[in-house]
Amino acid sequence: MRRREFITLLCCAATAWPRSSAGQAPSKTRPLIGWISGGGRTASWTFGEAFLEGMRDFGYVEGKQFDFTYRFADGYVERLPGLADELVRLNPSAIVAPGSGPAVAARKATATIPIVAPALGDAVHLGLIASESRPGGNVTGISPYVPGLPAKQLELARDILPNAGSIGVLANLVDPKAPPQLQELKDAGRKLGITVVAAEADTPDDLDNAIKSLVSQRIDVIIVLQTSMLLSERKTIAALIAAAQVPTIYGYRQHVESGGLISYGVDLRACFTRAAYFVDKILHGFPPGNLLPVEFPTKLELVINLPVAKALGLTIPSSVLFRADTSIE
Repeated sequence: MRRREFITLLCCAATAWPRSSAGQAPSKTRPLIGWISGGGRTASWTFGEAFLEGMRDFGYVEGKQFDFTYRFADGYVERLPGLADELVRLNPSAIVAPGSGPAVAARKATATIPIVAPALGDAVHLGLIASESRPGGNVTGISPYVPGLPAKQLELARDILPNAGSIGVLANLVDPKAPPQLQELKDAGRKLGITVVAAEADTPDDLDNAIKSLVSQRIDVIIVLQTSMLLSERKTIAALIAAAQVPTIYGYRQHVESGGLISYGVDLRACFTRAAYFVDKILHGFPPGNLLPVEFPTKLELVINLPVAKALGLTIPSSVLFRADTSIE
């Protein structure tokens, strides 16, 4: 399933799926905040905790100053429209949609309830916002998808393996954030004389075959795209790639903390903590369309898992080690 089919699915799907999980019954006096995630609860909840931590910083404690209800699609995007409809029927004060896929589903379900996306990608093209400075509708948030980052990840691959001539990409193109990343990698690969081949995993069930496909093409390094499903399935991906013995680069440190080799990208957990700022403003009556512009992280972090490098028989160059923000021993 491709990008256009994914957007059509979110527009047209009418089947309501059972909710994966939900918070406590909401109070009639406290504001209700909804959460809709494309991933699974176990892998995704570190970001839910970051959001709740941010809410506490603003003086909101779950169950006291607000109620919280949540839905998880467990990596299956076709469940998102039904889950979004469930949330909208509860009439929350705001919906937190961690990524663009959940944000698209939520926006299709409501044009009035404010939606905050802590990891908002390709939002103008998807019709979620008019512009970053003046979103113009009911969606706002933080965009961690820094232009040029995939090309930097490709350069990092060359830094750790100077002779690498073929780069494999683990893709998840049903996520709207993925196609621009893949295209940028292909463009950067052509400039550097590197062959870039992609294998797509639309669902968690596709991961094993996708990674085997890349390995069969004798690629030197794998780059894992930044998508909600691939992040949620990070432990499975780490185990599959460890078995394949291929150096792999990621966009989020959570992959490295779960057994990946190296990541270069934004601090995604900080984006979720920051999302509480938007919700606080919304609860104080600020309309997201006019007064809450989309924000962009300013810092990128490099994280290296040294035991994984050792297991791969890989020596990380001192120039890369020197740049690392965190080295896991």
